[in-house]
Amino acid sequence: MSCVRFMFLAWAAITATTALASNEDDWPSYNRTLTSERFAPQTELTGANVARLTVLCSYDTQDQLSFQTGPLVIAGTLYGTTDTDTFALDATNCRERWRVHENAQTPFRTNRGLAYLDGHLFRGLQDGRVVAYDAASGRRLWESRIADDKKGESVPAAPIAWSGLVFIGNAGGDSYGVKGRMYALDAASGKMVWEFYLVPRETATPGNTSSAASHDSSWGNEASVPITGGATWSSYSLEPSNGLLYVPGGNPGPDFVTAVRPGDNLYANSVVVLDARTGAYRDHYLITPKDFHDWDVSSAPALITTRNKQRRLLEAPKDGHLYGYDLASGKLAFRTAVTRVENADAPLTEKGTRFCPGTQGGSEWNGPAYDPDTNLAFTGSVDWCTTVTLKPQATAKAGKPGQPWTGATEPDIFGKFDPPSEFGGWLSATDADSGAIRWRMKTPAPVLSAVTPTAGGLVFFGDLGGNMYALDKTSGKKLWSTKFDGAVAGGVVSYSVGGRQRIAVASGAVSPIWPAPKVNARIVVLGLK
Repeated sequence: MSCVRFMFLAWAAITATTALASNEDDWPSYNRTLTSERFAPQTELTGANVARLTVLCSYDTQDQLSFQTGPLVIAGTLYGTTDTDTFALDATNCRERWRVHENAQTPFRTNRGLAYLDGHLFRGLQDGRVVAYDAASGRRLWESRIADDKKGESVPAAPIAWSGLVFIGNAGGDSYGVKGRMYALDAASGKMVWEFYLVPRETATPGNTSSAASHDSSWGNEASVPITGGATWSSYSLEPSNGLLYVPGGNPGPDFVTAVRPGDNLYANSVVVLDARTGAYRDHYLITPKDFHDWDVSSAPALITTRNKQRRLLEAPKDGHLYGYDLASGKLAFRTAVTRVENADAPLTEKGTRFCPGTQGGSEWNGPAYDPDTNLAFTGSVDWCTTVTLKPQATAKAGKPGQPWTGATEPDIFGKFDPPSEFGGWLSATDADSGAIRWRMKTPAPVLSAVTPTAGGLVFFGDLGGNMYALDKTSGKKLWSTKFDGAVAGGVVSYSVGGRQRIAVASGAVSPIWPAPKVNARIVVLGLK
């Protein structure tokens, strides 16, 4: 690790602007920059005029799904995804330029978006494929299979692309025996360049003292219990100056039963640092150790330079906290609660245990955003509790390939949630140096959407109730809001086209595991007339 720490020290003088898009009008990656700050440089929308913000156009996908895409905007074209379709729109008027379809539908119908590089688009599919398209025409260029849907694996994450490579991993780590893996694919051909297992490929071999064996032996599973988990669900971060890739990993399996996996369960629930070119392990940050609440580390971390010139990794997992790690030393700088946390240390039992945040609480697939003007990290979160009832110990060990394996009773395998009338959300603003909460706003529904601060002094986000907000980013004062027909649970991006700032929002998330209106998925574009 010492070599990696040395690289971080050499890196400390480099500001976060290193990884900004070359064209500041665009939104070219899931979190705008590869380093995932989500800061938008446009200044037309301000506190003085945001009250006049209005819907300029919208695009109806004519489909109902768990719409969580993070739109990209490049040179006046907006790109987005459903679980099966990829589309290109005129970013000025929402008119469709092209749309392509893949036969890859699954029950949860989720996809988080695209990567763009050198005129090509890349995305994952629920049947385990990664596909590439020509950005101008939608013509498919190649496909590559990295996962097996028959085993319960899928590829919902938004990839990122850099230096001729596409980075993406598989999901499905709540299914029996599924192991999270990370891949680099050649952007021109789709051929695999490297593969990295985020949990051990096999059970540890006695007497093996290699670093890989240390990773393996951290689980302590019996030979008959498969090591399961470490899936990637959302997206990734990368520092171009040193070629380090940051991969957030999901929970270990079974989700709720630690007795069958008594160790540290590396590298589940960690941010793993890899050499982007070779896939070699460089470091890891174990965020939620010995997890028994399904508290995935699922969102891409923000890699930032604070006002005090501290290089930080910011991560917001499902455990309800914002974590700040010092990248030079690897030490935890702060851990700040950003939603209600109750009964988190109580053991789960066969009689049932209620805890907050629940299995769908905390921060989900959209991670923290960082605003360099205020030195604030903005975190959207869910305030929703769960009661989990365990199966008997012997039964919890058993599972079937391709089926959910959580250790909880059927049919409530992810727990029994408090009624929707008892949930809500938060938007929290945290000082990136000290970890102190500067302000926060309670919302009537969970905040699952992306959060986007802008150079115009605003921060934009939405909630599951369809409410869309613009706040003063310094004080948290609400300056504007509107209500869409559908839940806001995907991307919120800022861009400029024709010299005018626009905000594009993915609205209309319909999911069997989130209470939300059943409406068509739409891209909604906001701006000043």
